Amino acid sequence: MEHPAETCSRVLPREPRRTAHAARATEAASHATLTLPMTLFFAAAVGVIVVNLAAAQPLAGLVGRSLHLRPAFVGAVATLPQLGYAAGLLLLVPLCDLLENRRLIFHTLLACAAFLALGALARSGALFLAAVFFAGATSSVIQMLVPMAAAMAPESRRGRAVGNVMSGLMLGILLSRPLASLVAGTLGWRAFYGIEAVADALLAIVLFLRTPRRTPAVAARYADLLRSLWTLLRTERVLRRSAILAALALGAFSAFWTAIALLLAQPPFSLGMNGIAAFALAGATGAIVTPMAGRLGDRGAGHAVQYAAHATMPGAVLLLGMAGAGWGGFSPAAHPALALGLLVAGAAALDAGVIADQTLGRRAINLLNPAARGRLNAIFVGMFFVGGAAGALMAGAAWAWARWSGVCLVALGFTVAVIALGVVYRATPGAGR
Repeated sequence: MEHPAETCSRVLPREPRRTAHAARATEAASHATLTLPMTLFFAAAVGVIVVNLAAAQPLAGLVGRSLHLRPAFVGAVATLPQLGYAAGLLLLVPLCDLLENRRLIFHTLLACAAFLALGALARSGALFLAAVFFAGATSSVIQMLVPMAAAMAPESRRGRAVGNVMSGLMLGILLSRPLASLVAGTLGWRAFYGIEAVADALLAIVLFLRTPRRTPAVAARYADLLRSLWTLLRTERVLRRSAILAALALGAFSAFWTAIALLLAQPPFSLGMNGIAAFALAGATGAIVTPMAGRLGDRGAGHAVQYAAHATMPGAVLLLGMAGAGWGGFSPAAHPALALGLLVAGAAALDAGVIADQTLGRRAINLLNPAARGRLNAIFVGMFFVGGAAGALMAGAAWAWARWSGVCLVALGFTVAVIALGVVYRATPGAGR
């Protein structure tokens, strides 16, 4: 029987020297494979997969009517994929540190395609809801692809690689709602899920053919890996701080994007679905900062970029409050076109700040410990997922309480907390990205 200390030593943040050398040797063999086309393919892949999660919101009403769901269960169409994703982060992503990554990604993504196809064909509400839950769980393959891309890049270009892949992820999130509305409005909601199923199956095949084998150097049982998640969070200070900042930033992001359609649908804007979709496309321009943030992080300018990102976020929220709620004496009703332009500018600026902070956080955790990279990414994403959920929940209550002013106050609170904690963390020795 193994001594407990021996078992823990294989799954805690500080792996044995032999294991760490083996992990670095495995990565060194795959560095040359991360070409620019491969990086762009990774970005496109995560962008396509994340649509599985983010697109369900505008489809909830259509699915509910088609499958005769009770009103209480209509919201589950959008909620269950998110809950499934959270379960996948906890139960599936840590397998990156235990199983050969290429085969794991292939099987997980094929399973995702199968569950999406089942959802497209489902004739009962219960079967559909079960299918989208498991599709959400297997969509956590995104967080297997990000560390795979990081492992394929040399350390000097890891921030750039993570930034490029993350740009695809954020674009997928921002574009998923208008895309889902367009496809469902033209071909029906079943066609949307069917198209996603085919896309995921094709991605699985191409990824299997084009990515290198990556066998983890950690020798441990699955239960030991799960138990080590708490140990990693407790002992890895950079992980903990990066994840908390990203969670707060995503809280502001989620609060804004949860409520903006409510604002745009009412006077003086009175936009329809197509207009709101066009607004989302314009707001997505903030994602262009993602590769730039990663590149600057690689060049040692992470602190400066982080300062700029954190300062941008509250400024963007103040602009959104002015354009949508008349803060500072501005009248949206008197200048609706200008107000709409300011909302687009504020959305792009908020997205840019949030994405830059998240990219730097991703870069930091992917430099920590190659043998625990899957678990590190699972913890990081899990924590900022909680921040995003909190932002969405608070936005709904704030809209009911004080309309757009209330939503902006919630977002402003998140961004002020980001700045305050960022200052504290940077003032502490050893804190850095």
